Amino acid sequence: MSDGSPAVEQLQARCCIAGGGPAGMMLGFLLARAGVDVIVLEKHADFFRDFRGDTIHPSTLEVMHELGLLDDFLKRPHQELRELRGWVGEEMVPVADFSHLPTRCKFVALMPQWDFLDFIARHAREFPSFRLRMQAEVVDLIEEGGRVAGVRAKTPQGALDVRADVTIGADGRHSTVRAKAGLETIDLGAPMDVLWMRLSQRPGDPKQSLGRFDPGHIFVMIDRGDYWQCAFVIPKGGFEEVKRRGLDAFRQEVAGVAPFVRDRVGEIADWDDVRLLTVAVDRLRQWCRPGLLCIGDAAHAMSPIGGIGINLAIQDAVAAGNILAEPLRRGPVGLDRLWAVQRRREFATRVTQRGQVLIQNRVIGRVLTARAQSFSSTPLPLRLLRDWPFLRRIPARLIGMGVQPEHVKA
Repeated sequence: MSDGSPAVEQLQARCCIAGGGPAGMMLGFLLARAGVDVIVLEKHADFFRDFRGDTIHPSTLEVMHELGLLDDFLKRPHQELRELRGWVGEEMVPVADFSHLPTRCKFVALMPQWDFLDFIARHAREFPSFRLRMQAEVVDLIEEGGRVAGVRAKTPQGALDVRADVTIGADGRHSTVRAKAGLETIDLGAPMDVLWMRLSQRPGDPKQSLGRFDPGHIFVMIDRGDYWQCAFVIPKGGFEEVKRRGLDAFRQEVAGVAPFVRDRVGEIADWDDVRLLTVAVDRLRQWCRPGLLCIGDAAHAMSPIGGIGINLAIQDAVAAGNILAEPLRRGPVGLDRLWAVQRRREFATRVTQRGQVLIQNRVIGRVLTARAQSFSSTPLPLRLLRDWPFLRRIPARLIGMGVQPEHVKA
């Protein structure tokens, strides 16, 4: 007889992916393309969430080309960033020139992340072995005999258990999967947080995304077509102090860094219009356990510097697809294959994070604590980039392609 408890929905798959972000959706697509029975669980009802990474880097666009999707993808509204520049004091300094990259697309595409995820989901659904469950939030792991055998999730219809040969944690920097798995995190530290907001675009505004470095302030504006997505960088843990000074003072700070928006800072009507991104740079010491692998931000949270987090996550997904697809087609996957993904991607992660920490400590932290006299001249590295155009290829390569670009195996 029934005890009156609601029935738990039961599903089975070769691979269950927790998280429908860039890493999870790309890996789900790649596995389904290879004929692997895969289910992706996404806790939200849709992909429409503002203030997420919007940069699609040349290496990711190269992956889209390898999948035969590039032409269709670029039909979606986007902007193309072919050079990265920023204001340092009163001087505009070119930093990175993407025109020399050995890729088909020599630019960073600026596209809302929800458009990217929706595009991948639409094409993944063309494969019969792909399933996507929205509003399915992973809350626990299923463990049997010392290995992870799937996940438990909650949905509007009730509890859901998904059993799988391999479970992938792709549920972001606040990953439930890695927390429940008890995987050790190495915290590399970050001296900053970021306040996100939006301001309307108007005739006469600059025609491209830009950044501004002034004594005590860093402000980034991303062109989203009809509005600016703005990032105001503050010292770590400094949001309460910003709020204590008051909204008017904050509006004036924004106008002081970017004078051309002075006529619209009133669009920041209250603190609900300002979103806090708590910046973290960390990585797992071990990305896997028997039956479980973490990728993307769940394995290594990145700083927003360079907008490379989404790029690194997608590279993880491509590597995982290359390494795991064929073994998953045949049956259960051993721990050695999961370790192979970490070995493939760990070097790129470590080098990228080391570079981010270096920039955080030597540039970001100093700018945020600088006084006006510190900006009497442009720093030497930026003067070199300004005066020697060839050098701009170096940051372009690191930002646009990453340390170790991955390519889709047929």
